[in-house]
Amino acid sequence: MSEQAPHPAEAVDPVTAEQADNAGTPLRVTATPAALELIAELKSEHGPVMFHQSGGCCDGSSPMCYAVGDFITGDGDVHLGQVGGADFFISRSQFGVWKHTHIILDVVPGRGGMFSLENGREKRFHIRSRLFSQAENEALAGACQL
Repeated sequence: MSEQAPHPAEAVDPVTAEQADNAGTPLRVTATPAALELIAELKSEHGPVMFHQSGGCCDGSSPMCYAVGDFITGDGDVHLGQVGGADFFISRSQFGVWKHTHIILDVVPGRGGMFSLENGREKRFHIRSRLFSQAENEALAGACQL
């Protein structure tokens, strides 16, 4: 019997923060310790920051980090929650596809998106994910509706 290498997503501990809010509702987005460390670094340099999950335009599908006020959200965006004190948004159309998915913000080696604040640090934000369980989907019913 041959041994298989672990799937890359399995190599990361998915327990990244509290998995539910005070009311017991599962969190839609959490962050790894590496992501929280980079968020703190960016906040110390740029002040408050926020994230928008890119829809695949200029920088692919990378999570983009901006100083608060440098990216304007609107009715076409859904607020998923906060990571490291930073609001995290996704476009309404993408939320329709990702609504059954727990998003885990992580950091990997590489270049950040050209407009994202981590650019030039040789590390970038990266999304990992897992599907919510049936129980989590039921608990989330009615939250972040389209």
